[in-house]
Amino acid sequence: MIWLTWRQFRGSAAMTSAALVLLAAVLALTGPGLAADYATGLASCAPADCVRFFDRFFEAHQGAFMAVTVVVLVVPGLVGLFWGAPLIARELESGTHLLVWNQSMTRTRWLAVKLTLTGLAAVAAAGLCSLMVTWWSAPLDRSATPGFALMDPAVFAARGIVPLGYAAFAFVLGVAMGTLMRRTLPAMAVTLAIFAALQVAMPLLIRPHLLPPVSAAFELDPANVGNFGVPPDGSPRVSVDRAVPGHPGAWVLSSRLIDPSGRPAETDAAGAAVQVSVTSGPCAPPEVPDAGRSLRACLDEINRLGYRQAATYQPFERFWAFQWIETGFYAVLTLGLTGFCFWRVRRRVP
Repeated sequence: MIWLTWRQFRGSAAMTSAALVLLAAVLALTGPGLAADYATGLASCAPADCVRFFDRFFEAHQGAFMAVTVVVLVVPGLVGLFWGAPLIARELESGTHLLVWNQSMTRTRWLAVKLTLTGLAAVAAAGLCSLMVTWWSAPLDRSATPGFALMDPAVFAARGIVPLGYAAFAFVLGVAMGTLMRRTLPAMAVTLAIFAALQVAMPLLIRPHLLPPVSAAFELDPANVGNFGVPPDGSPRVSVDRAVPGHPGAWVLSSRLIDPSGRPAETDAAGAAVQVSVTSGPCAPPEVPDAGRSLRACLDEINRLGYRQAATYQPFERFWAFQWIETGFYAVLTLGLTGFCFWRVRRRVP
């Protein structure tokens, strides 16, 4: 049975292996240079200017960073489509299952061997892809701008161990849909729809609540102020980023400016209005232009008046806790679908 499964699977295995080798070659050729550029830039930047270096470094490589991240994200879906959905649906569609199941091989053993061999290959492929991309992206993960940190949804799903859970789930989901649809193309379509819907729902509805989020108020700082400006005929406008001072890499779920009374500050397209004097004091235009010093002095004055950033976030320190919890969630779904596949093949497939 192992030999027969390998004979049916070897074409897909060869194509996947070739793709992984090609990816490994590209990453191995470019990774050392990327790490060297990061180390050189970090060693040469002044402590106060390293934030600017991080921004420039990440911006210069953002396209490649997103490309390799997308590769890891799509691998589990491809596994479900092209390995899982046809596994049983192809046999049922062509009628070859009638011949196989009339031999000495039982349905249970037939399915167990196919699920084990192909499923382990699917998990291994996703794991190798994630491992290679994680190694290559390490300098960019350490310098990522808000929205692209390890805890942020798109990057989180392409790092650590969760790709293994995604691949196992997508594969068994495809197999389960094949037993239900009994046609390869419909099974592939339904597998893609369900897997994509769950991958969207996870970061939007489920992951933010895997552990209770932290809510806190923070003083305004260059780290959490996204935009600051003074209109010619109005109050200063401040917009706050999805970042919190003192918690680099945190996944910020919500961020807003609150006034001294604790209510959300009035906002418009330019940001939240701040009631502070711009004719005199720290927020008045300086006689000698110095953007950095003027911004810092004005933010200190705004903080003194009682304005704060109210943020709800998941700290970066929970990265591995979230990885294990989410992987466990997908493992439970995978085990449930596996049991369904055995029940369906033994009881419902003629």
